[in-house]
Amino acid sequence: MGQGTRNEQIQEALDLANLLKAGALPAPANIVDESVVGPTLGQQNIEDGLMSFLIAFVVVLFYMIFYYKGAGWVSDIALVANLFFLIGALASLQAALTLPGIAGIVLTIGMAVDANVLIYERVREELRNGRGLKAALKEGYQKAYSAIIDANLTTLLTAIVLVSLGSGPIKGFATTLIIGIFTSLFSAIFITRLIFDSRINKTGKMSFWMDWSKNILTKAKISFIPKRKISYIISAAIILIGVGSMLTRGLNFGVDFTGGRTYTVKFDKPADIEQVKSTLAASFIDEEGNQLEPGVKTFGASNQVKITTNFLVNDDGRDADSRVEDALNSGLDQLNDPYTIVESRKVDPSISDDFQTSSTSAVVFSLIIIFAYIVFRFRKWQYGVGAIVAMFHDVIIVLGIYSILYNRLPFSLEIDQAFIAAILTVVGYSINDTVIVFDRIREYLKDHRKEAMGSVINKALNSTLSRTINTSMTTFVVLLIIFIFGGESIRGFIFALMLGVIVGTYSSLYIASPIVNDLTAKTGTSLEEPEEEKA
Repeated sequence: MGQGTRNEQIQEALDLANLLKAGALPAPANIVDESVVGPTLGQQNIEDGLMSFLIAFVVVLFYMIFYYKGAGWVSDIALVANLFFLIGALASLQAALTLPGIAGIVLTIGMAVDANVLIYERVREELRNGRGLKAALKEGYQKAYSAIIDANLTTLLTAIVLVSLGSGPIKGFATTLIIGIFTSLFSAIFITRLIFDSRINKTGKMSFWMDWSKNILTKAKISFIPKRKISYIISAAIILIGVGSMLTRGLNFGVDFTGGRTYTVKFDKPADIEQVKSTLAASFIDEEGNQLEPGVKTFGASNQVKITTNFLVNDDGRDADSRVEDALNSGLDQLNDPYTIVESRKVDPSISDDFQTSSTSAVVFSLIIIFAYIVFRFRKWQYGVGAIVAMFHDVIIVLGIYSILYNRLPFSLEIDQAFIAAILTVVGYSINDTVIVFDRIREYLKDHRKEAMGSVINKALNSTLSRTINTSMTTFVVLLIIFIFGGESIRGFIFALMLGVIVGTYSSLYIASPIVNDLTAKTGTSLEEPEEEKA
């Protein structure tokens, strides 16, 4: 179907009308984005994804019992219920179970623990302060609601942007994450509360700690605010090194950004990268007779390589794909080593331009929405600036590390669709952690009005350490398991998320909160609640 949207001259309009009446226009359909995965690789991806899922799930279940004892069993029941709800919702939507989707499920399970940890840490505080079990449980849930809702809403906003502006694997990952947020909230808040009430009414007992974990980190006195300049210097140094690498080495942009073709080829013997590169260069010859050297690097095992080329990428002829494949096979045949093309990908340059635009829009739009939400929720612009600076800090550091390490690690660190999904997930995780810390700071400032603001913020940061470390460690372990067992095709994506968890945890404590303190001190304003909220 075609539609004219511009006012042509009368004669041109008549000519067009006559042409349309004469018959169908010769408008061939050109494939601009194509991905082919061999059945062996597809099956391997599914097996690797399910294996990583099962291992990560079991590890999380055991850890919650190991740290929270009886309450850990309750959270495990909620996690199992959450898994059934999530899979059921995906099945009702007839969603295909792809590797990014499996990663989204596992990541959701890792982050679902956060709501349980927030509630349990609040209950533990009330118990240590001398409250009875029922009163501690009631207070713990009520005090945790604000942080849970704020943290999940900010993650939800990021996921919505991914669904709106993403495509393919990104959209699948984000859809799983959105559903997971709702199922996790229901399981963590309602199911656990029902189990607790039932258990306490019957036995009057419920344990929230092991002997060794009862008072862990309760007396922490780390100087986050007094020594904030040291963290500023460390972050600035890391950012400068990363930016310097991006300016000199650049980034390893995949075909999603540049356009072209990629092939994953598996040989019987370990591949000689330089020999593969030179042999294929002799086959990829443009119209002017120039050799086009492809990008070749080991992809997972030593006998598997990833080949990237822009040979005939701008050729719109119907035989362009077959000519490229003929040239590829001709070059590979000369290596005298049996091979199998297990995966291929083609992206038209026009699609890569669109992807760059949509990726930039997704990141910028996410930042704007999150900033607006934080300013609205906390009623002070200092919180919004602190959160945005921390997010920029995290994204730039991850980009810098990717620039420094690409071609230096035995797995792919390409900037592609999966990486953009990872960056937006890093943004969501960073703001999730930061909002929870901000929520505690706001609470402490209301309860300690006569103390110096810097001292109060420092106490608030130390009071959240147990929750911060528990959540970060659980999420990181889940990601580490996916990284080890999840397969080569998703390893670079998970590596970015692992970096994001580490950097995001650091920035919420050492960057976002100190910046809020410094901005408030410079402007001479107060972070106390508005008058209508004091009443």
